[in-house]
Amino acid sequence: MKALSAALALIAPVQAGLRFPCSTLTIQRLDPVVQPGSNPSTHVHHIVGGNAFNTTMTGDVGERGTCTTCQMSEDFSNYWTAHLYFKHPTNGSYHRVPVLPVQPLLGGSQGAQGGITVYYTQFDLSRDNLNTQKITVFKPGFRMTVGDPGRTTKPITGLRYQCLTGNNRGAEMSDFPTKPCTGGIFTTQHFPACWDGVNLDSPDHQSHMYNSKRSDGFTNSAACPASHPVRVPQLTYETTWDTTKFNSMWTSGAPNPFVWSFEGSSGYGTHADYMFGWKGDSLQRAMAKSECFYDGCGSITKQAMATANKCTVKDQVGEATEGWLTKLPGMD
Repeated sequence: MKALSAALALIAPVQAGLRFPCSTLTIQRLDPVVQPGSNPSTHVHHIVGGNAFNTTMTGDVGERGTCTTCQMSEDFSNYWTAHLYFKHPTNGSYHRVPVLPVQPLLGGSQGAQGGITVYYTQFDLSRDNLNTQKITVFKPGFRMTVGDPGRTTKPITGLRYQCLTGNNRGAEMSDFPTKPCTGGIFTTQHFPACWDGVNLDSPDHQSHMYNSKRSDGFTNSAACPASHPVRVPQLTYETTWDTTKFNSMWTSGAPNPFVWSFEGSSGYGTHADYMFGWKGDSLQRAMAKSECFYDGCGSITKQAMATANKCTVKDQVGEATEGWLTKLPGMD
């Protein structure tokens, strides 16, 4: 899916799963999956979803939420990634990179503010496989991560960057682009789709899952192994980082000046966190529908993004994360 127009061409005639925008909920140093109870966590996160988001989150998150920044009104899950920063090549100061809604958006999705586009696919973007493969949705209290901020070698399949140029997304890359992107930097995080069927979490937040994905893009993951036999929805995040305002400060031939909020030595540390929070059986209803895309065949109520944008949570950390900073928050 190199071009946005090509992406639409793929999506329109085939229908398998959900695709929807979630506006930005908050940007701060909290991480209730990896560092529950810590205020602040080690680095800044870009967070979307339900307003039950807090330093510690246990039990049925969906039942505690009263609003969500996601278009699917019954989705009170939380989705987050590290935030992207520009590191000035001359004075070493940092500036937070703005987030733009992912384009193209399907009908009724206009008005998202920043945020992430979320996918729950049953098989891949071209078909479902429900006649031979049951999709079991996540349970209340479920959480997982994908990727590792400490990784220094190429990341796992499905964690990728693309350099946006006009309407073209460009090739998928395992590291940051090596030249300025006229349309911004596009990131994708595909989560594993095989669960052990028992544990809602694990000490490393990944061992209860198994990644059978063998190729990039919205391709079907291979069959689940006996150790992790339960096929869950294939969860994916897409984010558009508006790096364009910093292109004039990227000297020709100079190394990539963009860093994640934990700094790191490369883009290989890209990662994402997920906290399940759909109300009742709403996600199961959508995943049980054959040939449904984006709206769950009407089984999920959508809200206007103008309503979603009103959902907020308080800043619990109380530190500067934007403007020109002499150091990244938490990086002493």
